Amino acid sequence: MTTYKLNSAVKAPTPSLLRASQIGELSYINSELQHLDDKDAILVMSFGTTFKGTRKATIQATVDQIQSAHPDTKVALAFTSHIIIDRVKANEGMQIPIPEEALDQLAAEGYTRVALTTLDILPGMEYAYNTAVFDHYKDKFKKITMGTPLLYWMGQEDQRDDFEQFVEALKTQLPDNKDDEAVLLMAHGTPHPSNAFYTMIQTRIDAAGIKNVYMYTVEGWPTLADIIPRLKRDGIKHVTLMPAMMVAGDHVTNDMAGDDPDSHKSQLEAEGFTVSTYIHGLGENAAIRQIFVDRADEAYNLLTSNE
Repeated sequence: MTTYKLNSAVKAPTPSLLRASQIGELSYINSELQHLDDKDAILVMSFGTTFKGTRKATIQATVDQIQSAHPDTKVALAFTSHIIIDRVKANEGMQIPIPEEALDQLAAEGYTRVALTTLDILPGMEYAYNTAVFDHYKDKFKKITMGTPLLYWMGQEDQRDDFEQFVEALKTQLPDNKDDEAVLLMAHGTPHPSNAFYTMIQTRIDAAGIKNVYMYTVEGWPTLADIIPRLKRDGIKHVTLMPAMMVAGDHVTNDMAGDDPDSHKSQLEAEGFTVSTYIHGLGENAAIRQIFVDRADEAYNLLTSNE
């Protein structure tokens, strides 16, 4: 179990202090519904994508793996991007629920205990949406739990080191760079303070002795413009652009690898670099998928425990 425990020396914590100390996995038991029978479900929450191929190879592959790990438990999927849901419905005729709708449906079907798990990379704005759903729906179920994203703990408070896990998993898809070659990991970026996690990832990559791997973001810091001077300083001639995102969707296909003059590939070529592209989301990495399955297991194990 990965959750923070309030110091036992605090004898009379206030409700606000108790809420502030809810770090890591979340759990809520509704004392008024304990007479109900246990009927368990897992709800997987993902930002989503309109790209069918990568959706199947990443999001659905992970959901299927979670289902295989829990064959006797219902596993449902929800997207947190309302825009993507609307586009998938318009283009494919498929209705994917938002988390609130999925939980309403589970309640209507008689499920009394639900483990929420996320396919988010870090605890940014999307994960804040997930935890808000937990707070707003916790009274509707006998028990509800919420797991953590791919990256959360940094080894503090006797917790595991998620960043070490991530770097080890990432290494399985990284090429062996020559001195003048580099991999540029394109992350999304977030307005949330957890955008600082990207700097932590870079620090851990460097500490692991992985040569010439640089992280940048589309909508955060550092940007590609921040990285280009470093590439030149380090004598890099050839770069491989690789997404550090769950899916290889619009940002990857167009912003990163497109032929438009504003794409990252085109910008790098205009600066004199030769460029290769790796069009595979992190969800296609078996080691990454397993971490997400482990996170779902943690939420489910907390759901079925006596805590």
